[in-house]
Amino acid sequence: MLPSKSKITALGAYVPERILSNADLEKLVDTNDEWIVQRTGMKERRIAAEGEFSSDLAVKAVGDLVRRYEVKVDDVEMILVATSTPDYTCPSTASRVQAALGIPHAGAMDVNAACAGFVYSLQLADGLVTSGMYRKVLVIGAETLSKITDYTDRSTCILFGDGAGAVLVERTEGEGDFAAALSGTLGEGGIHVYGSGLSTELMGVSLSGGGCLVQNGREVYKWAVRTVPEQLRVLLGKAGWEAGDVDWFVPHSANLRMIEAVCERGPVPLERTLTSVEFRGNTSAASIPLALQLALDEGRLKQGQRLALLGFGGGLTYAGSALRWGAPDLSL
Repeated sequence: MLPSKSKITALGAYVPERILSNADLEKLVDTNDEWIVQRTGMKERRIAAEGEFSSDLAVKAVGDLVRRYEVKVDDVEMILVATSTPDYTCPSTASRVQAALGIPHAGAMDVNAACAGFVYSLQLADGLVTSGMYRKVLVIGAETLSKITDYTDRSTCILFGDGAGAVLVERTEGEGDFAAALSGTLGEGGIHVYGSGLSTELMGVSLSGGGCLVQNGREVYKWAVRTVPEQLRVLLGKAGWEAGDVDWFVPHSANLRMIEAVCERGPVPLERTLTSVEFRGNTSAASIPLALQLALDEGRLKQGQRLALLGFGGGLTYAGSALRWGAPDLSL
């Protein structure tokens, strides 16, 4: 890996106004607060309005980034949007963000890697900047999973929420923030998490769900609990870090019980782990930036801290980045 010459300089986030609580879900399906919390750790999730889509959430997250850090984005050269719930198949959600923000001459591209998408996009941004091709890249994770959730299926409807998070990745003349990266895929496991598509079968199996998200939670759980601790150790090794060097482990917030099981297997304990799942639900590509935003607002995320990000999910795919947090501290 080339020495990084890029750094994260700003962070923003947005979640829709509507709250879907466990009590609300009790009115929709046969479930209750105790059952949901015991199995997922989730208490609330946010739901986009009928006419509110992933690009709308992404634009508002960028607006929050600009407000917090008083930075300009009109000179951004590339916009990367990680999403598995695009506004359209074509044009890209990133192009809708470019239009809404009025950024001239910016490239725009969606990254579809489900819950690993934000970290994949960070890796792409670091590569584009480190190579010298661009000086300023906007990376966004945005999802409106509620629009592809079956609210008659209690095994999935309790999980998913909507939200967006954005970071600015910029060229630096000093030492870059990105220390190491990794990625991997178990493509044959894609049958365990899928949404709508042009094909009616996957891995020789006829698809169900009518275009809504379908998940084999047991299989995804087993894969994640085995894979994430293993790959976190690999990531730290590539960065030349020990587990004790990590200030914060930031995994995809799929399910709090899954994250607890991952942390029990090490190498970084739960008390040094950032999540967004309790009051945001599983927001796929948005979950990691939302966890960073919550930690920033609580005063836990500080400039110079070492982070290990690890997204994982549909594909089945994973991506990790070890980095120093470069954005300045804020007093909100």
